[in-house]
Amino acid sequence: MWPQLYEWLALFIKWFHVIAGIAWIGASFYFVWLDNNLKTPPEWKKQKGIKGDLWAVHGGGFYEVAKYQVGPEKTARKAPLV
Repeated sequence: MWPQLYEWLALFIKWFHVIAGIAWIGASFYFVWLDNNLKTPPEWKKQKGIKGDLWAVHGGGFYEVAKYQVGPEKTARKAPLV
């Protein structure tokens, strides 16, 4: 029984590794696309420290993405430390 358990565990780990790699590459492509499509923000956003701005539509929802060179001065709530 132990050899079969070892084979199933090895198979699971290999497939997990493949799926994690695909997700990693997909996220990398997304952030490269995001950085390449950021537009210069209006002056009032620049004063808040925003360096790039993007509006996107996905699944019927509108998303506003803002790139800060450093973290924003104020956040809506305290960010969790994960």
